[in-house]
Amino acid sequence: MPINAALTERSNGCCELCASTSELSIFEVPPVKEPNSDKSVLVCSTCLPQIEKTAEMDNNHWRCLNDSMWSQVPAVQVTAFRLLTRLSKAGEVWAQDLLDMMYMEDEQKAWAEYGVAADEIEAVAPTRDSNGVVLLAGDNVTLIKDLEVKGGNFTAKRGTPVRNISLTENPEHIEGRVNGVRIVLLTTYLKKMPLFEDK
Repeated sequence: MPINAALTERSNGCCELCASTSELSIFEVPPVKEPNSDKSVLVCSTCLPQIEKTAEMDNNHWRCLNDSMWSQVPAVQVTAFRLLTRLSKAGEVWAQDLLDMMYMEDEQKAWAEYGVAADEIEAVAPTRDSNGVVLLAGDNVTLIKDLEVKGGNFTAKRGTPVRNISLTENPEHIEGRVNGVRIVLLTTYLKKMPLFEDK
């Protein structure tokens, strides 16, 4: 079934965030390798430009998230979480209250937080791996060469995965756990792994 038809059927022809029926279009919830209905939401002409940051946020409009955040559709939950986080950072106390009530499975939470981290790097110099790919907190990386760990009395071998990394104030460094030891690693010796695979 085409994505548009699947989303229209799923949403009963309404915006999946505010329930409007005006000028509906598909929004792919990043990151998306191959577009499909599970990674997309149907949104109206009021919601879309605000999500994409081409229009100013109308904070009162987003009170509709009080309902849509409870959707059983992961892509809708993820979009609601990201929008509520933006509103909370803008000082909307009610948005933080809704975030505090929100529950998501671990996979959806990782997906949602990926977008929040992507928003945060826009304002600062990004941390990049050896290939120039932007790294975000929570990403997984692998070592591209053997590294002697000072004070750890071991060598971290090439190909060793480092999961759930943390960023530092220095964009050339990340923190991660290798052999159970938390260490600082130079990004020039790292390669990003996919956060999760499309099913």
